Amino acid sequence: MTSNHKDQIYADTLGDPGLFTFNETVVGVFPDMINRSVPGYATVIAMTGLLASRYARPNTRIYDLGCSLGASLRAVANAGVDPSCQLIGIDNSAAMIEEARVTLADLPKEIDISLDLADIADIDIANASVVIMNYTLQFVPVEQRDTLMEKIRAALQPGDALILSEKISLSPRVMDHLMINLHHDFKRAQGYSDLEIAAKRQSLENVLIPETREKHRQRLLDAGFSHCDCWFQCFNFVSFIAIA
Repeated sequence: MTSNHKDQIYADTLGDPGLFTFNETVVGVFPDMINRSVPGYATVIAMTGLLASRYARPNTRIYDLGCSLGASLRAVANAGVDPSCQLIGIDNSAAMIEEARVTLADLPKEIDISLDLADIADIDIANASVVIMNYTLQFVPVEQRDTLMEKIRAALQPGDALILSEKISLSPRVMDHLMINLHHDFKRAQGYSDLEIAAKRQSLENVLIPETREKHRQRLLDAGFSHCDCWFQCFNFVSFIAIA
């Protein structure tokens, strides 16, 4: 399996495209899909490395929850974090983990990195100084999100950091519609057809559940983070940094 093909999954979809899943087909086109679907993705990944290098403490763990093909972990490794840090990637897609092991195999041998197939709701998080969740929480059932944020906060020491990137909904509704339309314009500019855009949106319905910026902030504060704010936004995609 090689994840460097052009995303044409929804090019010929007629009728119900089915629910979106991170299967082998998606993994095979994932880099192209996410770069052409998420405005600002490359910037968020690159800055994730810089943010992690600022907050990572020696002899601690840096977790990437929902690591997909390991782009954020690569950015962290390239940012020069202390070599005593352990990088841990977690994903519940066997296809993603299998391909991530291939794509990250060229990292220097002195980098301590492990990739584990697991549900992030079930894992133990320990000795962490940085936790990364880039476009992951939006796929977690809403009723599980508070508990997950509380677990992450409990694993961090004061001054440690969570990097959380998400697709959001906006209020009032007119602004939400504007950002959705701008996002669709972005995807058209990347070469997606109206058929592909509509089919992908239908496929993600009830799978990717966005929340408002205010809801995310309040959840983080309620979980015990001392402060948090949005450091990046492009249309309806944002990235937060929350400090324990």
